[in-house]
Amino acid sequence: MSFSEFTQKDYDLIAHDYELLRLSAEKRCANAEEMEVIRRTFEFANDAHRNVRRRSGEPYMLHPIAVARIVVDDIGLGYKSIAAALLHDVVEDTDYTVEDIRERFGDKIASLVDGLTKIKNVLDNEQKTHGTDISQQSLQAENFKRILLTLNDDVRVVLIKLADRLHNCRTIEHMPEHKRDKILSETMFIFIPLAHRLGLYSIKSELENIWLRYKEPEAYEEVKARIDKNIRDKGAEMTAFVEPIEQALEKAGFKFEIKKRVKTPYSVWHKMQEKKISFEEVYDLYAIRIIFDADQQSRETERDQCYHIFSIITGIYRYMPERLRDWVKNPKTNGYEALHCTLLSNSGIWVEVQIRTRRMDDIAEKGIAAHWVYKRNGYLGEGDYEMDNWLERIKDILVNPDVNALELLDIIHKDLISADIYVFTPMGEQRSIQKGATALDFAYLIHTEVGHKAIAAKVNQRLVKLSQVLNTGDKVEIITAEDAKPQPEWLQFLTTRRARTLVTDYFKTERKQTVDFGRKTLENTLTGMGLEMDEKNLQRLEVSYGVENREELFYGIGLGTLSLEHVGEALKRNSGSRLSWLRKMLRLEEKGQEPERTGTEIIIGGTGPGASRFSIASCCNPIPGDPVIGFKAPDGMVTVHKKACQVAESIAAMHGDWVVVPKWQEQAKDTSFLVRVTLKGIDRVGMLNEISHYVSLVMGVNMRRLTLSAEGGLFEGYIDLYVNSRETLDKMIKDLTAIEGIEHVSRSEL
Repeated sequence: MSFSEFTQKDYDLIAHDYELLRLSAEKRCANAEEMEVIRRTFEFANDAHRNVRRRSGEPYMLHPIAVARIVVDDIGLGYKSIAAALLHDVVEDTDYTVEDIRERFGDKIASLVDGLTKIKNVLDNEQKTHGTDISQQSLQAENFKRILLTLNDDVRVVLIKLADRLHNCRTIEHMPEHKRDKILSETMFIFIPLAHRLGLYSIKSELENIWLRYKEPEAYEEVKARIDKNIRDKGAEMTAFVEPIEQALEKAGFKFEIKKRVKTPYSVWHKMQEKKISFEEVYDLYAIRIIFDADQQSRETERDQCYHIFSIITGIYRYMPERLRDWVKNPKTNGYEALHCTLLSNSGIWVEVQIRTRRMDDIAEKGIAAHWVYKRNGYLGEGDYEMDNWLERIKDILVNPDVNALELLDIIHKDLISADIYVFTPMGEQRSIQKGATALDFAYLIHTEVGHKAIAAKVNQRLVKLSQVLNTGDKVEIITAEDAKPQPEWLQFLTTRRARTLVTDYFKTERKQTVDFGRKTLENTLTGMGLEMDEKNLQRLEVSYGVENREELFYGIGLGTLSLEHVGEALKRNSGSRLSWLRKMLRLEEKGQEPERTGTEIIIGGTGPGASRFSIASCCNPIPGDPVIGFKAPDGMVTVHKKACQVAESIAAMHGDWVVVPKWQEQAKDTSFLVRVTLKGIDRVGMLNEISHYVSLVMGVNMRRLTLSAEGGLFEGYIDLYVNSRETLDKMIKDLTAIEGIEHVSRSEL
């Protein structure tokens, strides 16, 4: 922020933006008294922020006005939330106090402003803490815990904070790069999943696109350009696709509107990355949304009416059965309800069709705020109960005194990004449970004692082990025995937080047994790998897992809190995981070494003056030319990740003060970096020779591994090779794609 006298142009800008807010607020407010509160809060905030400017040079007051507009237009909150949005920076940035706000505008608005002020304070605070237990080290994890604790008080605080984060991201180009990286990492790690869980689709989508634009700028521009071209080329075909649907629905007597939608650049990019497919293979690039007024007098339920429309449109176009999604019968945890199907147009385009009632659309677009409106009016759909259930589950986690901040952040993050499945009890009662859950997880969902006494299960009348992974639609019966009790090995396959916590608590009273079990489990694992459980390997594992002593190592393995899945990698390098890297950083701090808290550029990849020691993160293997982010350790070592790397996102989200801006020095191009290229296409004689000839002889690139397999006339495989820059890699991918028979070439993770 900076201070300088406002000009008439500045005052005109503020007046213009406030008028837009006033027009939006009038549609939402119930009476003139509520509008008067908004006017008074605006005038108060406007006076408090007079002559204050943002980094962009614009009057600061434009920011709270913009946040308030998001609050009313995109989230649908009422006058108290609009007022709190206008006031949200006053206490932090001026001499006014929460008591001043309370005196002028009442308890509720003051309470909302107080919650927002506390969130701003903790997010902006980048002080360093000391100690040995990593779970107590991350100040940023504590900050997020405080943010989420407002869910226990008033969810509106989190919703207004999401609006604040959205506007800050909209203007993020004015921030220095290291600040951008910190803010965008926080946004992807916690705010985007939170927006998704609270049902705020438009906010989630916009935040994702901003994230991609700055984290992977080349990918963003390429995907956006291809989407725009596709829209230009296929626009007339989409219009032709919609016309028969409109005519048929009008004939059937439905009151409706149809909206056209194209996938966002982020959603296309993410699907390409996740499914390892090309742009052309993204089937649901186009979508239309049929929003209809449900006939409450009809004998048909909302779901029946959705299926009535489905039967009409599938009488016009062929649909893909495997892509039918009934989110009306089984709503998502964030309350989302709709019937999805994918239809084939007459011109050969696959189009996703989303069928929703007006109520379902309101909740899909406005999320929890719309949920409150319908709940207050006494109308609840199936999805509304799911929203309530999720909020209760989050509150249970937040008030658990045994969960420290870092654990809580990981738990919440996993919960936010997890999907649910729906299974049934023997009596036919539907229960939702986390995707990937086992029969034993389900037992603990039913009751603690059912879990403790479980010995087996029946899934769809078939006897299975307790480790059986469940699928949507399974009918599950738990078999128990009076003399049964929890077993340490259960922690190797339990996935839900509730079940793991209950079993962990049970074994806290049987520590010796757990330590012995952990020692034997580790010994068996190492023996199976042809390794010995000697002092050298044990010391390496202690450092890698970040435990204080040998007993803690065995105890963690026995409890299942320390996974042996990647023990081989842990032995090869002591900093193989995010947690072990964090532990190393924090231990160095404890010894008096402090990382350089700086946002300045760090020179890497060279030997000249100012060049830093660096290591390439094995989780994402960046190369010169990739957008990268760095974390500087107390000993001066800079660990370099891709900006879009999930591990880097979690580190930057929890330790933003460790972020630096790595810049490759020209000498870096003399070094080779390992990458993997995935290929698939139509098999033919000589294909393998042609690929290896091009890579080795034409490009002069050293291959580490070339693996191709063919079946039914098609082939797929990958090449691990060493390149010196992104430019070289991009040229290679382009030239390989030109080889006859190769349909798709892409860079993939090792």
